[in-house]
Amino acid sequence: MAKGKFKHKPTGQRTFSSPEEIEAGTSAGRPRTFNKHDEKDVYNRRGEPEEEDSEDFAKPKHKGTEGLIEIENPNLVKSKNIKVKDIDIGKTTDISRREREELEKQESHERHMKRQEQGKTEQARKDLERLTLIRQQRAEAAKKREEEKAAKEERKAEVRK
Repeated sequence: MAKGKFKHKPTGQRTFSSPEEIEAGTSAGRPRTFNKHDEKDVYNRRGEPEEEDSEDFAKPKHKGTEGLIEIENPNLVKSKNIKVKDIDIGKTTDISRREREELEKQESHERHMKRQEQGKTEQARKDLERLTLIRQQRAEAAKKREEEKAAKEERKAEVRK
């Protein structure tokens, strides 16, 4: 047997299943498959044979004491299992308030961005004015640099003569 990473007891060793045990299904004392009992042999606690439930009326399985105590919790969300064949594609679902507000927010943002691209909003006008001012300043600066460059070349030409 192989020694594992952790020991269960101070003197114990960790054991692993061999491939032969896994194939045989005898590892860890578990059966290889868990077969359901024959429905003919199923009896309840009183020794009476249990009646089979129809598919239309199935009792939900309860966890813990859930089946013993009936609670009416308004915050409890019960899962709604809907079969694929029962889904109505043409039916429109009502969306929640949060989802509706989120959609409205996205639509208003898209409308605002569209108006801003067209230059119809106050902010867009200010931005366009700022852009025209910056372009004008850059054009003046470029013109001034060209003049200085031309003047510098003239001075160099005079010095050479």
